[in-house]
Amino acid sequence: MYAIVDIETTGGSSKTGKITEIAILISDGEKIIDSFVSLVNPECNIPFYITQLTGITNHMVANAPRFYEIAKKVVEITSNRIFVAHNVSFDYNFIRKEFNDLGYDFKMKKLCTVQLSRKFFPGHESYSLGKICNKLNININHRHRAEGDALATAELFKLILKKETQNNLSLRLF
Repeated sequence: MYAIVDIETTGGSSKTGKITEIAILISDGEKIIDSFVSLVNPECNIPFYITQLTGITNHMVANAPRFYEIAKKVVEITSNRIFVAHNVSFDYNFIRKEFNDLGYDFKMKKLCTVQLSRKFFPGHESYSLGKICNKLNININHRHRAEGDALATAELFKLILKKETQNNLSLRLF
C-alpha cells in the first residue's frame, strides 16, 4: 500500500517554511481506497507570491487546524505504507520537520515519481508534475493545490506501476 502525498507550503525550504495544505491518498497501486485532505494553519504569514501560485490565502488558513492537531491522523493514515510524492524529498522533509518540531521521529520508506518517471518514461524535456502529466495525458484539476496534485501523482504512479510490470523492472525504495 502506498501513501501518495502532496503538500503546499509557505516557501521552498523546510528549514524556514511551513505546511499550508496536505493531501494523503492511500492507494493499492490501482485505486484510491482512503484519503485525508486538510488546509493547515502555518502559524505564520503566507507570502503573496505563494498565494498567487496556490490560491491559498491567510484568511483561508486562519481557522484551519495547526499541524499538531492533524499529526495523529497523518501518522495513522500513513502507517505501514510507502511514502510516494512527486519530488519526494520536498514533501517528506517538510512533514518530517513538522514532526521533529513536535518531538516525533517520522520515518517512512519513500518513492519519488520524478525519479521513476525519468526511469520509466525517458527522453522528456521536463519532469515537473505539470509537464510530465501533460505529455502522458494526465489531467490535473486544481494545479498547485494538494489534492489536485496528489490525484495527478496517483495517476502518474499508476502508469509507472503498469510500466514496471510490463517491462519486469523494479522500483527503488529509499
